[in-house]
Amino acid sequence: MALLEVDNVHAYYGKIQALKDISITVEKGEIVTLIGGNGAGKSTTLKTISGLLRPKEGRILLEGKDITELPAHQIVTTGVVQVPEGRRIFGQLTVTENLDMGGFTCRNKKLIKENIDRVFGLFPRLKERSRQVAGTLSGGEQQMLAMGRAMMTDPKILLLDEPSMGLAPVLVDLIFETIQKLNDAGTTILLVEQNARMALGIANRGYVLQTGVILLADSSENLNKNEMVRKAYMGES
Repeated sequence: MALLEVDNVHAYYGKIQALKDISITVEKGEIVTLIGGNGAGKSTTLKTISGLLRPKEGRILLEGKDITELPAHQIVTTGVVQVPEGRRIFGQLTVTENLDMGGFTCRNKKLIKENIDRVFGLFPRLKERSRQVAGTLSGGEQQMLAMGRAMMTDPKILLLDEPSMGLAPVLVDLIFETIQKLNDAGTTILLVEQNARMALGIANRGYVLQTGVILLADSSENLNKNEMVRKAYMGES
């Protein structure tokens, strides 16, 4: 049984169909990536899994349990947590206060403290800046904070939406190292990313989306070798 299964999902924005018969699986412990151009349906897939967009057809299963009809705030409590595109941290709050907000579903103050310590263990730079106002952090540090805030719920699967967007190349490398570190620590990850080369470099498997349809599904090794993928998404001629 897959940890996460998206089964024949169709989703719409009004009358415009954004996802057409999308089916993906993510096994426990994997990094799976969704790649494709702008408007391909990558972020829409994550929003649908998170309950921010309701599919008109199809099912979403977590450990075999149907979560399709659950509201977004309940889906979080099942263990599905999304780090949105653009980070969306609370810029006027400190690093620690942002992490506290990430633990809003937990009523156990001791557990919240333990989770903050765990996040600081994963992200030592955040510990150094624990009292700093989050809006003054660098772009890479803000992305770490967004991921750390999501980790406060100890998710079963982490949905990452364009984590490298807007970052300098040296910070992109750092963020992908961080994603790999999270996975090595046991977090299952579904990664949406336009930087196909970097995404396939750390993922176990990948799906290629185009205009709401899955064109290819294969191992990262095979997708890296695919001529169409290399030309369309890696800039090779």
